[in-house]
Amino acid sequence: MKLTLSILPEKFGICHFSENSPIPDWAKDIAFCSITRTTEELSIVCPQEKIPGGIMAEKDWRIFKVQGPLGFTLTGIVSSLSKPLAEAEISIFYISTYETDYVLVEEKNLEKAKEILSGFCEIK
Repeated sequence: MKLTLSILPEKFGICHFSENSPIPDWAKDIAFCSITRTTEELSIVCPQEKIPGGIMAEKDWRIFKVQGPLGFTLTGIVSSLSKPLAEAEISIFYISTYETDYVLVEEKNLEKAKEILSGFCEIK
């Protein structure tokens, strides 16, 4: 199965908060926002222009969206995308949702990642 990817137009930031932090109002009602809470932390991924000053964040990330929906019976999607990027020494941040997956790469690695992934994926 050949995956189809699209590249979201915005630059994204990955924010870090302590485990008991409330979800900030600025992170609500955003078209793309991933919020994950664990017993150790709260992480928020959103367009970086939405992130106020003073927030601990890694910025300048770009997103490849895997066109879905993907079924839960499909296997190997994460490894098929992450392994070639790891072999090229490109770090990723991966987000999975109910219907699809998202691969984040730093802006500085976008063109190289696009070249690698286009070898076995269709990129729109």
